[in-house]
Amino acid sequence: MISPATLTRFRELLQRRLGWSFADNDLGPATEVLAARAKAHGLTAREYLDRLGGRRWTAEIAELAQALSITETYFFRHQEQFRVLREEVLPELVVARGGQRVLRLFSVGCSSGEEAYSLAISAVAGRPSPDWIVSVTGVDANREMLARARSAVYSEWSLRDTPAEVRERWFQDTPEGFRVVPEVTSTVRFAEHNVATDDPQLWHPGRYDVIFCRNLLMYLTGEVAAALVRKTTRALTEGGYLFLGHTDSLGSRPDGLTVCHAGGTVYYRRRADPAVAASAATAAAGSTAPVTRAADPVARPAPIPDDWRRAFGLLREDRFAEALEVVGDHDMLLRGVLLAQLGRVTEARATAHRLIDAGGPQPDAHQLLGVCHELDCADQAVGQYRLAAYLDPLFAMPRLRMGLLARRRGDMRGAADHLEAALRLLIRESEERIGLFGGGFGRLALTTLCRTELDACGVRR
Repeated sequence: MISPATLTRFRELLQRRLGWSFADNDLGPATEVLAARAKAHGLTAREYLDRLGGRRWTAEIAELAQALSITETYFFRHQEQFRVLREEVLPELVVARGGQRVLRLFSVGCSSGEEAYSLAISAVAGRPSPDWIVSVTGVDANREMLARARSAVYSEWSLRDTPAEVRERWFQDTPEGFRVVPEVTSTVRFAEHNVATDDPQLWHPGRYDVIFCRNLLMYLTGEVAAALVRKTTRALTEGGYLFLGHTDSLGSRPDGLTVCHAGGTVYYRRRADPAVAASAATAAAGSTAPVTRAADPVARPAPIPDDWRRAFGLLREDRFAEALEVVGDHDMLLRGVLLAQLGRVTEARATAHRLIDAGGPQPDAHQLLGVCHELDCADQAVGQYRLAAYLDPLFAMPRLRMGLLARRRGDMRGAADHLEAALRLLIRESEERIGLFGGGFGRLALTTLCRTELDACGVRR
């Protein structure tokens, strides 16, 4: 029999470790979970709580999250919010992101993945062209739910509020169930995360255009809920959108957010800094103002310059396997390029995503993703190259690749525009970037290639 004092201590530990709050009438399941978890470890309830409170016990916290989570969800839950997303929010973002051509969405408390995939389907369907990049991140503390989410296979019940035309377009009817199509699953990534803890990479300021955090705040303690709202607000881009559950409210004047009403639902928009908004509008309109190159994104860390130089030299000699052994994990970008050269594309993509997740502009990582995508999806490759060029307008290599791809699909005018830009930029392109992304060609050979391809376009310059 678990005493009231023991149960109170369990509640306090759950609040501290998971940020969860339990009303008195919710204590039945918590009591059962405490008894079951203590028995699973061969401990008394008191011994179990001593261990839980005494040190970091990550695996057990995950087990508790799994046992205590409320996991009921389905696709396009609360249709009015997804209607606003499709008809109001995404069209606005498409205009605002016209230069970057990237849409980033975040599902906090994604459970078994239905919400994250619903966001991805909405964004993929709403992008103007396939070369736009859609990136959806889903996080949850429940490992079992995340495993289901990654499988991307669902029952008829999960699609009970999904329109027939959406079901036909975005799901495959298989013997196991309804499988989300690869066009959508390729845009979604899931991660285990406890919202009571911090993760600077996951919550990087200005990272997401849309965040869904629905029906979660009401289960958290006031302190954890307030901290989560602050993190969420910071993680939105200027003008980004936040959707909460109908049971959650931030009041009429939330800090940093504007309350919006449309389509019978309430949602929030991060207030934009006027100076930032004016700068973004100028960029979207095609500003020709001079751009200063950011700090060299492929600069080497001081402790390993000799290893890097040796690996880089081996790369230029096409000795990729030897170079990979030398560089190890010391330099993610060079490692990613070598993995791509060795045909280990899945590992190369994962390395590029690790660089992007580190935060800040990562044009070279997007260039690497473009190289990887050229093997399976030219539109995705163009999207990554376009983003690399947007993040660093002085980067010649993405313009060269976009020019070659445009000529391959018969767009001679577009090819000429990109190749002319590449020709101008190659003069000052760094030797490191030429070595990393030049495919074994030097500056002179790449310049000659540009001129040859320009002549073949047959477009008057």
